[in-house]
Amino acid sequence: MKIVVDDKIPYIREKLAILADNVVYLRGSEIKADDVRDADALIVRTRTRCDEQLLAGSRVQFVATATIGFDHIDTNYMAHSGIYWTNCPGCNAGSVAQYLECSLLLLQQQKGLDLQRATIGIVGCGHVGSKVKAVAERMGMRVLVCDPPLEQAITHHSSPTTFVPLDVIEREADVITFHVPLSREGQYATWHLGNADFFHHLSRVPYIINTSRGGVVDNAALLQALEEGRVRDAILDVWEGEPNLNLDLLNRVFIGTPHIAGYSADGKVNADNMVIDALCQHFGLSHPGHILPPSLPADFKYTGSALDLYNPLIDSEKLKNDPSKFELLRNNYPLRREKL
Repeated sequence: MKIVVDDKIPYIREKLAILADNVVYLRGSEIKADDVRDADALIVRTRTRCDEQLLAGSRVQFVATATIGFDHIDTNYMAHSGIYWTNCPGCNAGSVAQYLECSLLLLQQQKGLDLQRATIGIVGCGHVGSKVKAVAERMGMRVLVCDPPLEQAITHHSSPTTFVPLDVIEREADVITFHVPLSREGQYATWHLGNADFFHHLSRVPYIINTSRGGVVDNAALLQALEEGRVRDAILDVWEGEPNLNLDLLNRVFIGTPHIAGYSADGKVNADNMVIDALCQHFGLSHPGHILPPSLPADFKYTGSALDLYNPLIDSEKLKNDPSKFELLRNNYPLRREKL
């Protein structure tokens, strides 16, 4: 059995060596049709476009992306070709929630945001958004949630969440954070959900946070809104045109990081284990056992603050110092744990 794997997926090699006699590791953005022609399975991240151009004529019958998002997978082609595919929903939700918690603490410490008197608008309340909601409530914030697809799905069922339209968030939120998949078509398309009209409708000059997909927020419109004072400041982990960023926007935002909000070791291990589970189930393989995240260094000092475990300003400083290292910083991310 041959498996082709993105070489930046951590912690998974020992288990895959048990499962297959031929495992090839390649840079995700450089995986080509010739590389997968005789492969049975493909394990990727967001940098590999899985479509007809890559997979036509190959032996691949299983594709897994070790990510929540799957807009890099042509699902219509997969269905038409009989190729099984899977993503890892919720794998790094805790990691993104940690990123949000630490970012909110920094807004409080360095920008003077009074969290207990502030309203946060959460756009998208799935795996990630629901955890962010819990974090914000724990921090004493008033929470507004907008998620029309989810609201419609649970219309006839009781729900602890009260939903509001986006225009309520535009009027009442001091912080607006996006946690939606990227989609360009359909009733609930999210591409450029944060566009010029959205920014013109804002009432409270809020902070904008985007950790979902770069295209969810129109980067040019956000920069203009910042310059015009419609947005107080911004925290961006995802960007249009990654890894080629709008440098003016990068230099303008409070925190700008290289698409690593979900990059805790805990989140990566969750994804690895979900991939291994799916691989074993699909091919009828004996399970090699689950992976555990690595421990923090023995000299790690914890004072009780969430910022001890993670401070996104450190990642921001690295990216702002040298934006050309976007992919390098992302692909060589240091150990980060969500808990001790």
